[in-house]
Amino acid sequence: MDGSAQLGERAVPSANAVEPVVPPDLPAEEESDRRWKKWIPDGETVASCITSAVLHASLLVILALAIEAAGRTGSPEGTLTAEMLGPSESESLETEPFESPLATAGETGGQFASLPMIDAPAVAIEPAVTSEGPVGAPSTVADVLGAKPDDLLLTPRPEAGSLGNRGARARAALLGEGDGGPSRQSEAAVEAGLGWLAAHQLEDGSWHFDHRESWCKGQCRNPGKEASTTGATGLSLLAFLGAGYTHREGEHRRVIRDGIYYLERTAMQTPNGLDLQEGTMYAQGIATLALCEAYALTQDPALKDMAQRSVDFIVYAQDKQGGGWRYTPGSRGDTTVTGWQVMALKSGRMSGLSVPRSTWYLVEKYLDSVQADQGAVYGYLDPEPRPSCTAIGLLCRMYDGWQPDRPALARGVKLLSDVKPAPQDVYFNYYATQVMFHWGGSDWKRWNRTLREYLVKTLATEGHESGSWYFEDPHARSGGRLYCTAMSVMTLEVYYRYLPIYDRGAVEGRR
Repeated sequence: MDGSAQLGERAVPSANAVEPVVPPDLPAEEESDRRWKKWIPDGETVASCITSAVLHASLLVILALAIEAAGRTGSPEGTLTAEMLGPSESESLETEPFESPLATAGETGGQFASLPMIDAPAVAIEPAVTSEGPVGAPSTVADVLGAKPDDLLLTPRPEAGSLGNRGARARAALLGEGDGGPSRQSEAAVEAGLGWLAAHQLEDGSWHFDHRESWCKGQCRNPGKEASTTGATGLSLLAFLGAGYTHREGEHRRVIRDGIYYLERTAMQTPNGLDLQEGTMYAQGIATLALCEAYALTQDPALKDMAQRSVDFIVYAQDKQGGGWRYTPGSRGDTTVTGWQVMALKSGRMSGLSVPRSTWYLVEKYLDSVQADQGAVYGYLDPEPRPSCTAIGLLCRMYDGWQPDRPALARGVKLLSDVKPAPQDVYFNYYATQVMFHWGGSDWKRWNRTLREYLVKTLATEGHESGSWYFEDPHARSGGRLYCTAMSVMTLEVYYRYLPIYDRGAVEGRR
């Protein structure tokens, strides 16, 4: 690879080099039941007291039910509430639809380009020492999402579905899986990346692709150019949620609560659902995916309506003729925008939200329209194969129920395996890694070993950039260091971010 590349008039190091830069409470039902049991008369009560006991017990039941009903309807400490802002209260930001960092600009059509094999030895990184102590939430977040973190009931994560393998205990258990799982170095890199993202969150809870707008003030190079704050915020939240951190649990509770609050405050109510676009359906899909994952991991009732209405907007925005999505609602679809919407809808369905069956039929119709070789490869707007689009199409097919004995799926996976991870294309690596992970076997272990060690090696470890990544490609030039960091973290979280489809049955509707 070339040792440097130009970004504007500024030289940046290659991905293989790092340039130093100077510097729980009980539910109301259980509590009511416990109070009730204290007053049940025992079997030795004399007959003359029975009438009085029954009368008092009845009054106590009525009182307990009244208290419980009041807690459900009016008490700010008995429930988590979220008040949606209407269009008149939200800022309407008119931005150009962005094709990067999440589009296919720069990809070659036709046959896949030959990508060099990454050969990078592991680099030892000492895990950061973190505090597990309670984190207080700002009053603005508490007003929106309810009680303080220490007062929250930690709802068990759902066992079924694709999100049930997250959390510190599951992550630690996976360290013994060798080439098929994470390493101590890659786990340390994940935590370092999350630390960098947390440090570049703005005071209002958002993230911007131009990370200089945070308190960083230009200490980190390679800012992005895209304007979508909901896209940047959703992408950053996904990195934290992928490791099992939520607004209820873990050391990053405050960071995640602020981010969710920002999405809620920025979203626009419409008759068709909650609009998180800020000018592009990319942002809608990414932000909705974050809200659905946050709800799935916590079952927080305050998030259910917000997640459902965000899903509703995606359903509304689908091209009802071709079945895909693009930059604006109803437009003829492309594969990259469609991929984010499908992942959001799948996460919503796995968390118990409603997605019409007709939406999935249309998704199949769209995928059929951009496939070649019976579904082994996929294009952007047509069947002309492209690497990232093929990875997206295969992943969508896996979630749609394609089985490993399907010849087209096997051919597509073999093609990705032969192409190998790309030294600079973090977007291709993100989707292709998910496909290879779900496929499993020796192909996955070889892919994982190569990319995992490469990401560990290319992590910045000095100065204010420590804990971040930057790769020089068209996507990265638009999304900047924040985009590269969030996508790299999510790639290194794949082991516990999703359950393997073909090993544990995380997908519905097999065929």
